[in-house]
Amino acid sequence: MRRTLRRAILAALLVGAAAPLAAAPRTTVSLDDGWQARIAPSDSAATLAHKEQTRWFPAHVPGSIQQDLIARHRVPDPFLATNEAAIQWVGRTDWHYRRTLQVTPAMLARDHLDLVFDGLDTFATVTINGQLALTADNAHRRWRIAAKPLLKAGANEILITFAAPIKTLQPMVLAQKASLPGEYDSAYGDEPKGRQTSPYIRKPKYHYGWDWGPRILNVGPWRPVRLEAWDSARIDTLRIDQDALNDREARLSAKAVIQADRETVANVRLTLTAPDGSQQQVVQQVTLAAGTNAVSVPITVANPQRWQPVGYGTQPLYRVTATLNQNGEATDTAERRIGLRTVELIRGGGAIGFRVNGIPIFAKGANVIPFDSFPARVTPASLRPLLTAARDANMNMLRIWGGGYYLDDAFYDQADEMGLMVWQDFMFGGAVTPPDAAYRENVRIEAEEQVERLGNHPSIVLWSGGNEVLSGWENWGDRKAFKKAVGADEQERIGAGMAVLFDRVLRDAVLTRSPGTPYWPGSPSTDYEGPVDTDAAGDRHFWDVWSGSKPVERYLDACPRFMSEYGFQAMPAMATVRAFAGNGPLTPDSAVLKAHQKFLAGEGNERLLMYIRDRLGEPKDIADFVYLSQVNQAEAISLAALHHRSCRPVTMGSLYWQLNDVWPSISWSSIDYDGRWKLLHYAARRFFAPQVIVAEHKDAATRIVLVSDATTPIAARWRVRAFDMAGKPLGEQGAAASMPALSATDVAKLDDATLFGGTDPASSYAVAELLVGDAVVSRAIIERGVPKTMHYPDPGLTATWSGKSVTIHSTALARAVMLDFGQIGAHPSDDGFDLLPGESRTITVTSTASPTALAAALTLRSLGSRR
Repeated sequence: MRRTLRRAILAALLVGAAAPLAAAPRTTVSLDDGWQARIAPSDSAATLAHKEQTRWFPAHVPGSIQQDLIARHRVPDPFLATNEAAIQWVGRTDWHYRRTLQVTPAMLARDHLDLVFDGLDTFATVTINGQLALTADNAHRRWRIAAKPLLKAGANEILITFAAPIKTLQPMVLAQKASLPGEYDSAYGDEPKGRQTSPYIRKPKYHYGWDWGPRILNVGPWRPVRLEAWDSARIDTLRIDQDALNDREARLSAKAVIQADRETVANVRLTLTAPDGSQQQVVQQVTLAAGTNAVSVPITVANPQRWQPVGYGTQPLYRVTATLNQNGEATDTAERRIGLRTVELIRGGGAIGFRVNGIPIFAKGANVIPFDSFPARVTPASLRPLLTAARDANMNMLRIWGGGYYLDDAFYDQADEMGLMVWQDFMFGGAVTPPDAAYRENVRIEAEEQVERLGNHPSIVLWSGGNEVLSGWENWGDRKAFKKAVGADEQERIGAGMAVLFDRVLRDAVLTRSPGTPYWPGSPSTDYEGPVDTDAAGDRHFWDVWSGSKPVERYLDACPRFMSEYGFQAMPAMATVRAFAGNGPLTPDSAVLKAHQKFLAGEGNERLLMYIRDRLGEPKDIADFVYLSQVNQAEAISLAALHHRSCRPVTMGSLYWQLNDVWPSISWSSIDYDGRWKLLHYAARRFFAPQVIVAEHKDAATRIVLVSDATTPIAARWRVRAFDMAGKPLGEQGAAASMPALSATDVAKLDDATLFGGTDPASSYAVAELLVGDAVVSRAIIERGVPKTMHYPDPGLTATWSGKSVTIHSTALARAVMLDFGQIGAHPSDDGFDLLPGESRTITVTSTASPTALAAALTLRSLGSRR
């Protein structure tokens, strides 16, 4: 019944009473319903192996064939247990999608009927009534078919054939003497080691597997499909350029690209709606020629309100609507929401940083990977908690990593509203790019389309060429071996091709379609001004800690100019673990935990254990392993982030790896796949606070630095108090201080003898605090040894409940207090905090569980409690 109603509505929208006598408004109708899928009969091996899938079955669009097979229980859910291997055959198979489109004579009376695919993943051939209409080869592009010549009155069949990516590319790859270096080798035998097809395809790179995600080669129409009916002219694209901005006025230009099939005169009416709802209009007459027309309409905004990053002001947003009028009829409209702001890259002497509206802003935040292995499952509602969590952790920037896909506008809409700045990579994950001109032309169209689509979001403050392509080519061992293997001429050809792509093609896309936004050739990069990925210049990806097994104290060795990647792993919450692993016995080397640990092909849990044993001791059981891994992660990233902030203005950014997960896994994320905060995310709220005290203990002395992101000076006071483990005071240092605007100020260097006297390092500690007025706004515990060497007493933690609020009390120093609710889903308002002797803290717990169930499930953990 519902499907019949939808078809009736579709017909009513398109048919009209009769064929239009003049230009009628463009009509857009979703074609997301009514699709079926099957294995393509030409894939003989798959049809023999999977007979059930050779018969047509319902398919969801937007989506992927994998999602439909999971939903119909024809393949197991790859996110559960060790099921990932069982879905591999799907991405190696050719698939058909089909849909019937009913067309009436009235529909055919329209001048144009366009079939538009917002995303086809990836090698797709579209036929309409058996006639070839489109050959697509880029999942990051929109594809438009002038379908009217191929349609007839009555039933029309749209058929999409998706060719398996590996099968399509592998003969070419294997025929090469040395194929281009890629990203991650397959664990499933479908590609020989070092012979990856991923460098040659414009498809989300993470589909091929990463060190935090599964290998699932999605196939299908992954973004919406629609039919557009229009006459004589339509608005193809609209963007709003900010030509000038000062406190008195903003001068804007609405740049519309209008497609026309004949010469005609039309009006373009521009309506600007201010944040308070007031409007102003401009009307401009234009003469359209047959073909593509570039139209520019100026408009001036008096007393403009500036969009500011979070923490620096509000986020007022304007709306600009362009209406195309022909013969007095509004035939098409396009709309953009914009924010008025200026963005500059801080450069000179190797520096990189951001100046927004004239204010140099220290970038605090994290890297964002795709939100799911199946992008069609990501909704605006599912995005909001993650962006809210980033803002609530005092982040002001997120980097959209280049190995995924260009996110939907909903993500950037929410970032605009929250004041979160976005560092936007183009979608290059690390593989060396092909040097041929056809590949670059494909990318040019992709880049221009995506910048045109996203460029008006004020949250996007940087477009970057991609992730680790240029630095890999310069520094990585497998790239150096490849260069040697192919010889000087081929090395030069490939290197020159990358230079053209990243320094000209992508840069030009930004300069011409988002002229107010800076471009950066890649991350890490120096914009071709010297060696890449060093502390001295440009942005830095630092992996000596974790990947290089170096101690976390290595974070203190240098002040990079901008740290755009660094990270440390931890287990997800126990409730998340049990959801994918089941209720059986678990150890770090259990098969299911290794299957959901992608670092070092499943051996990353050994790295977790190495760091835990070095710093915290031996885990007692799986729950203790979860706890200790999260404590280690929080403390490691806290050490690094605070050091970066203390290095201001030499260092102007700290973006840790990574905010989120693509599936339930053991990874570097601070929020796990099920949305549960790890202790790191709570710590981020503290170490990214607007004002912090940094206390770095090194070489028998403690460096004290006061950091402020405020744009005006703040009167403050700092103090450092030392105690033995029984709470006896050992010494105190401190002073009043004026914290300058936008600053990091070294205020003291305290040697251990002065602060602790002759006490045993394992039996004493200090507390560094920053006070504004009478309030402690930042605190740090100073230890002279790693936590496992400290003689922390049992803090005697107690919990007193009042509804879903719980007050935690400690009788002695309690380090890294965790509220562990086991398998019950619960979100404490704070976690992973320290309590001084006699202190209490009241925590609100958000959960669907009852207060009684929460109280029964709670285990209070601390480093001292486990002795």
